[in-house]
Amino acid sequence: MQTPPSDFPAEPVRLEGQGLVLREWGESDLPVLAELYDDPEISRWTPVASPFDEAAARAYVASAREARCACRRIQWAVTTDGGEPLGEVLLFRAGPDDRDIEIAYGIGSRFRRRGLAGRALGLATHYASGRLRARRVLLRIEADNLASTAVARSAGFRLTGDALLVREVKGRRVVLRTWCHRPSR
Repeated sequence: MQTPPSDFPAEPVRLEGQGLVLREWGESDLPVLAELYDDPEISRWTPVASPFDEAAARAYVASAREARCACRRIQWAVTTDGGEPLGEVLLFRAGPDDRDIEIAYGIGSRFRRRGLAGRALGLATHYASGRLRARRVLLRIEADNLASTAVARSAGFRLTGDALLVREVKGRRVVLRTWCHRPSR
C-alpha cells in the first residue's frame, strides 16, 4: 500500500539549513525580485515575464501567495539569513501522478557560482521527500541549459527514461528532459 502524498501547507513554510534560509516572498522584496528576474538568463530558461519590473514582481508575489493559500505551490526566496533574496526555489505537483513533485529554481546573476542553487535544491528536495512524502522529486530542464544540468547532477538528480515534455513558453516550443532525485547510498 502506498502512502498518500501530504497536501501542500496553506501557511508559510520556512526552511533553514546548508547555510540558507528559504522563506516566503514579501512586499519588501519587490525591488530585489524585479532585479533578480529582469535577467536574460532567467528569461531564457523560465516562463517568467520579460521584462520583469516592480509591477511584474507585485503580480508574481500575489500569485505565489494565492497558490500557497490554495495548497497548489510553494515559492521561497533563497536567502543566507532570512534577509535579502538571492534567488528562488519553488515546488509544485508534477502531472498525472500527484505524488510527484517538481522543483524549479533560479538564482540572480550577481549570486551565481556560489553553490546557492544546489543547496536550495537540496533543502527543497529534502522537504518534498520528507514532509510532503513525494513518490518522485523531479526537475524539468532543457538539454541546452548546461548550468541547470550541472546543478541537477551535483544535487543527486539523474536523467529518467520519461518521455520528453513539450511546453509552449512565451511563444516558443520548449522540450524538457525529466530528472529524478536519486539519494546517494
